[in-house]
Amino acid sequence: MTIYIPAWQNGTLQPVEKLEVHKLGLRHKAVSVFVFYQGQLLIQQRAMSKYHSPGKWANTCCTHPEWDEDDLACAHRRLEDELGMRNMTLVSAGALEYRAHVGNDLIEHEVVQTFVAVCEHEPSISPNPDEVMAYKWVDPITLERLIAIAPDQHTEWLKIYFREHFDALFAKGFKEAVT
Repeated sequence: MTIYIPAWQNGTLQPVEKLEVHKLGLRHKAVSVFVFYQGQLLIQQRAMSKYHSPGKWANTCCTHPEWDEDDLACAHRRLEDELGMRNMTLVSAGALEYRAHVGNDLIEHEVVQTFVAVCEHEPSISPNPDEVMAYKWVDPITLERLIAIAPDQHTEWLKIYFREHFDALFAKGFKEAVT
């Protein structure tokens, strides 16, 4: 199945085949979700079948909206597809942009709409093995240590998010763990 995502070509947002977007390093739309519970972030280890960054640890959920798909609807769709998580209350944490080489001569150049959920009760998780090979909850000190010890085991975007966008994406969710 061919998937078309919104990417900029010649200054215009157009539907472009997803793999082609990454081969050419085109600037494109993306969505990232960060789910917190009791001061810990849910991170996932990407399935080995992923065409880039397989087996690496990433934030709760990250994806590309399909052409003409609303960002929030996309976030909810992928939370359910990847982790079986439904009815999450997602709050926009704003947009950010980054560019990173992700292996296999592929480039992520994303304009990312970010969403955060801070859960009062532990959410039900049922990972899709085609998408996620493992998951765990981590506090900020542990995540910082894991990234420092084994940066090659974490996606480029997770490292960028943690290093450059901590306050916007992590501070509220990690608040319980650091106070």
